[in-house]
Amino acid sequence: MTKEQTQDIDNESELVHKAQKGDQRAFSLLVKKYESTVYSFAYKVCRNEEKAAETLQDTFVNVYRKLDQFDGKAKFSTWLYQIVTNNCLMKRRRNKIERSSVSIESPESPQEDSALQGDGTPLQALLSVKHTPQDEVVNTELREILDNAILKLPMEQRLVFILRDVEGHSSEEAAKILKVSVTAVKSRLRRARVFLREQLQEYMEV
Repeated sequence: MTKEQTQDIDNESELVHKAQKGDQRAFSLLVKKYESTVYSFAYKVCRNEEKAAETLQDTFVNVYRKLDQFDGKAKFSTWLYQIVTNNCLMKRRRNKIERSSVSIESPESPQEDSALQGDGTPLQALLSVKHTPQDEVVNTELREILDNAILKLPMEQRLVFILRDVEGHSSEEAAKILKVSVTAVKSRLRRARVFLREQLQEYMEV
């Protein structure tokens, strides 16, 4: 860890501590630091600007109300992602998004998870955009297809895929955020990758 990273953690810890004691300026600085992160993650999950904005607002209302419950055992960002995730799940339940989801969930086990390794590589490594004069059109079409495919994933798999392959969190960090086992994260991620690969099959390398 670099000196700058250490200082950033120390500064954040100080901000959280002050905010917990009622310092409104410290809380405002925390909001400013993480509002783009929260909005970006919420938008990636729901693919809707209005819902992402609502989730952003709901998240920081929850943070304000529950800040005294943060004990510092996990990183503040991990705790924040947990709140965003819970808000996304609550919004999903309220809007009954599950009715339009494609359920590809099956019992999870280390054996089955291992068997999926051949088709479980990161989606970025599977995609092969065609190099033609219409590259820009192809890329736009591919992004639309991918966005629609992600929305078809069951929410549990969608969250894991976004945390791991889009946001770049480790399996361990994703497990802490979602409060599930690392095995469950890996299993859901591989199923998500397999499903998305099938949806993008025509863009894959032959």
